[in-house]
Amino acid sequence: MRSIKQPGVPVAERIQWVEARGRAFSFTLQAGLPLLEAARRGFAAEGFAGGVLNFTIGALGPFAYVMPALSKTGDNAAFYSDTFRPQGVTRLKLGSMTLGSRDGTPFFHCHALWTEADGRAGGGHILPEETVVAEPFEVRAFGVDGATFTAEPDPETNFKLFGPVAMAASGARTTSRAFALRLRPNQDFAGSLEGFCREHGIVRARLHGGVGSTIGARFTNGGVTKPFATELAVTSGTIAPDGSGRLEATLDAALVDYTGGLAEGRLIRGDNPVLMTMELVLEALE
Repeated sequence: MRSIKQPGVPVAERIQWVEARGRAFSFTLQAGLPLLEAARRGFAAEGFAGGVLNFTIGALGPFAYVMPALSKTGDNAAFYSDTFRPQGVTRLKLGSMTLGSRDGTPFFHCHALWTEADGRAGGGHILPEETVVAEPFEVRAFGVDGATFTAEPDPETNFKLFGPVAMAASGARTTSRAFALRLRPNQDFAGSLEGFCREHGIVRARLHGGVGSTIGARFTNGGVTKPFATELAVTSGTIAPDGSGRLEATLDAALVDYTGGLAEGRLIRGDNPVLMTMELVLEALE
């Protein structure tokens, strides 16, 4: 399996996780608000401090983002580009967001694909501090109670990364057993989820959110992303028994690589290792 040497020593626990409770719901992001505040209000209205969300439509402006890039210093296995600020209204095609906290205040990690006002198709990592909702749009969310994603220094990658930590339950209405997860580098995305479900007695699960990076990508339709640094958003995911009763993860994703290449499709099991991180929530269905 492909792997990338990280600057720090790998920790023994390759999946950071917290068991909690959660609930799926939808809400509309309000126009004129910073994207971060609009997302925070949507979760807060349902009693949640954070969680994950997905979208398949949207409009942003002002808008700022970065793309994956090669590291200029060697302090990280890969890094970010300079900031891009396209003019006009950018139309979102799809994306995923993790809403949590950084330095004690709300923060998000969001990857998406979009079309800019001049017609250019793009993708990358949306910056919370400079992005505003241009028109109202609906998102599909999953709130988590009893866990939150908090940005903390990660010695292995030398980044400050979101990871799940336990927190006191707020009493929000929940419907499901849920696990907030962070997958660490150099492990297969699908295989890691399948192993986690086996270890925790989860027979069927649905994936919510899904923000991270893979070492290139291999898709079931034959598509291949060769550049190793990507920004990836999961568009849908399930874990369920196959015909022989073995757990099988079905993961659909979209990404941009560091050359600007865009790709979408179903990820091949066993051939899509994590580059830096992968944050998500698993909802246990059985």
